[in-house]
Amino acid sequence: MAANLLGQETSPYLLQHRDNPVHWMPWGDAAFDRAKAENKPILLSVGYAACHWCHVMAHESFEDEAIAGLMNDLFVNVKVDREERPDVDQIYQQALALLGQPGGWPLTMFLTPGGEPFWGGTYFPPENRWGRPGFPDVLRGVSATYHQEPDKVGRNVTALKDALAKLAQNRPGDAIDMDTLNQVAERLVREVDPFHGGIGDAPKFPQTTVMELLWRAFRRTGRPPYATGVINTLTHMAQGGIYDHLGGGFCRYSVDEKWLVPHFEKMLYDNAQLIDLMTTVWQETRDPLLEARVRETADWVLREMVADADKPAGGGFAATLDADSEGHEGKFYVWSRAEVEAVLGGDAELFCRIYDVTEDGNWEDTNILNRLDALDLKDAATEAKLAECRCKLFGARAKRVRPGWDDKVLADWNGLMIAALARAGAVFGRADWLAAATRAFAFVRDHMRKDGRLMHSWRGGVLKHRGTLDDHANMARAAIQLFELTGDAGYVEQARAWAAVCDRHFRDTAGGGYFMAADDATDLIVRPRNAHDNAVPSGNGTLLGVLARLWYLTGDDAYRAAADSLIAAFSGELSRNFFPLGTLINNAELLHRAVQVVIAGDPAAADTQALRAAALAVCEPNLILTPVADGQALPDGHPASGKGPVDGKAAAYVCRDMRCSLPVTDPADLKRMLGA
Repeated sequence: MAANLLGQETSPYLLQHRDNPVHWMPWGDAAFDRAKAENKPILLSVGYAACHWCHVMAHESFEDEAIAGLMNDLFVNVKVDREERPDVDQIYQQALALLGQPGGWPLTMFLTPGGEPFWGGTYFPPENRWGRPGFPDVLRGVSATYHQEPDKVGRNVTALKDALAKLAQNRPGDAIDMDTLNQVAERLVREVDPFHGGIGDAPKFPQTTVMELLWRAFRRTGRPPYATGVINTLTHMAQGGIYDHLGGGFCRYSVDEKWLVPHFEKMLYDNAQLIDLMTTVWQETRDPLLEARVRETADWVLREMVADADKPAGGGFAATLDADSEGHEGKFYVWSRAEVEAVLGGDAELFCRIYDVTEDGNWEDTNILNRLDALDLKDAATEAKLAECRCKLFGARAKRVRPGWDDKVLADWNGLMIAALARAGAVFGRADWLAAATRAFAFVRDHMRKDGRLMHSWRGGVLKHRGTLDDHANMARAAIQLFELTGDAGYVEQARAWAAVCDRHFRDTAGGGYFMAADDATDLIVRPRNAHDNAVPSGNGTLLGVLARLWYLTGDDAYRAAADSLIAAFSGELSRNFFPLGTLINNAELLHRAVQVVIAGDPAAADTQALRAAALAVCEPNLILTPVADGQALPDGHPASGKGPVDGKAAAYVCRDMRCSLPVTDPADLKRMLGA
């Protein structure tokens, strides 16, 4: 007998829907078999726990007995957490785009019993509203078309399947040279809003890979417009409502062009990428605002985003914080002027003036804290008083009903945060950040592997879903970052093992590049393959950086050949649409222009650490640190092979284009050699 089957799942998003009157099933063979047996189309609903409009559609439609009854009568209903199954989400988001509709969540797609899409949309209201058809009318119309016009459905299926197959076909090309990188940067900088920063108009997303591309162009060419675009963007984000000025951390995106009004969900991956980018820009500018935001955001991660923090075997980073609390978006974060005055008393006037708090409010009769009208930091005494006010408000806010916490641990997102937090910890002298990154890495490595391969998701002791390309690439990148900062060669061996998994289970031997899903993914109608960044960096783009670093670290020419092949597989896309290729482009520059700093000496010794700190004090996006401890040796053929400490002191060698400098033992000299 049909029933809601989500109660046995581990995903907080799926569990949110376990009491719906809809007869939800998880993605899998059982759902497809039932659809075939009952000759019903599949209604696929994809979302995630922190998604505001997912909650809206759930309350309006999935909790409504009449609408749920229609869904149960006409369809086999399948619920998917897009964070657990990014491969499923990517396929059907692409299908929706091919139908000429904008993507997003909740994703609502209609499939044949074989999983082939034939129509879809995103959010549907419970009745006709805002120019959108009501969901009951959609359900009846789609069901009627499926049963009464099979030829029409078949034509849609064929067209979409063919188009999806073509999307998985890459456009090969040649190597990406520096002239091409400069041309791409010149074109992209024109898209930056000169007033508020960010790309284009509303809504605005962080677009960290594009911003990194522009920052790299500035470092490469010295042209001020590139730096101005990035700094203006980061400053407005850091002072805007998209940032949580009391607790730290950035929300997903801004619905307006000024960065004032966010969708209030906080995602691990956004904050990882912003920590990393702000750290890089700070290395050049020493901007105290960026330093503050990195410190506050990293501290938020350690305070609120560590899963099973109190358990010896815990330490992985949780996925998201919800946008909603008590059924209202942003309620946890916004303030009335009266609330601020009740907490701050005589200091309220200063705080309200700086943080844009008014009687009428700046959003829906309430106030989102921001400093967009006061971008520059004030004098030290004023900032100290504002910090005191924020601390009091943070304490008062802690008494509110908190947003939902999705504490599942995702391998790919953890890889992003581990690498970012470890590097920021080394740059800013925060050993606790590096320790947290090391602990999270150990958790994923030790608890999220099966038969040598990563699994994608962990929650409550349960592993689910085979790992993707992104899981292995991001965790390999994190392993290399930890090696650069600790000198533990075991991290390099682990990165090599995960790179080998990518080569064995994800590589496209015919067309080049790597599929997102492994070769044993039998529940997908197509294996996605592209180098496009989405909300997270492309798996292919990230793997390019891993292969480049492994080549420099090990001297194994097979990694260089694999990197060149990966670039060739996708570089032809630059002539069609370079905007989503930021990670691939950035790591192509790394491959060709790496600055390898070999530091020979005891990793725990003060002189070795001083040289490492000197290298990290300089903004060099193509830096590859290579610690060489006593008893270790660089591979034969490495330009620094055989070199070591000098007169008992740790020594650094700066290597470019397979040529190395003379040894340097003074940290100040190393900084000068790196361009500081």
